[in-house]
Amino acid sequence: MSKRSIIAPAEVNRRAQRNRLFLYLTLGLVILIIIAVVAFYSRVPESATSAPIQSGIKVGQVAPEFTVATTDGPFDLKTAEGTGKPVLLEIFATWCPHCQHEVPTIDALYKKYGSQVDFVGVSGSPTGMDGQSQSSQLDVVNFQKTFGVTYPIAYDPQLDVAGKYMLDGYPSIILIDKSGKVAWLASGEVSDKTLKTEINKALK
Repeated sequence: MSKRSIIAPAEVNRRAQRNRLFLYLTLGLVILIIIAVVAFYSRVPESATSAPIQSGIKVGQVAPEFTVATTDGPFDLKTAEGTGKPVLLEIFATWCPHCQHEVPTIDALYKKYGSQVDFVGVSGSPTGMDGQSQSSQLDVVNFQKTFGVTYPIAYDPQLDVAGKYMLDGYPSIILIDKSGKVAWLASGEVSDKTLKTEINKALK
């Protein structure tokens, strides 16, 4: 007759502890994978800087009205719509490196399409270019001078335009068509080719 091996209570406890540890490690790994997947699909593109507010604006909706004082004089969206021109609106932060990188692209487009499309950039952050001080009219002017901005830009102290148009990152670029509806939206640095394509669509 074979003898059954007898497992000591201490060994039983050790095995139970190992099983629990393995279970906890497996559950922890599953949770980390879920968090990583969620973060991946909800992330702001690397070409954008996360924005503290989001407007929820959608393509196809009527563009909210706004008025700002730009470096090239007053800009009123309602008046601009009356000219029958599309509008390219950029919400930027003076401290945002992606906004700074986007300046040459928009400058080139402004030079090419400035007579056919109204361009306007509006500040959308309470923080100045040094990342610490408060944003101001002078801060926006310094941004214009430092990065050679040629298209009209405006300081918006109440962040009213950002509240109406801000996407999930800086810069947010919005194209409004001739009928006053949002035709296209993008967050982050956008290529010259993509912007030209969307502008040409809006001009048809």
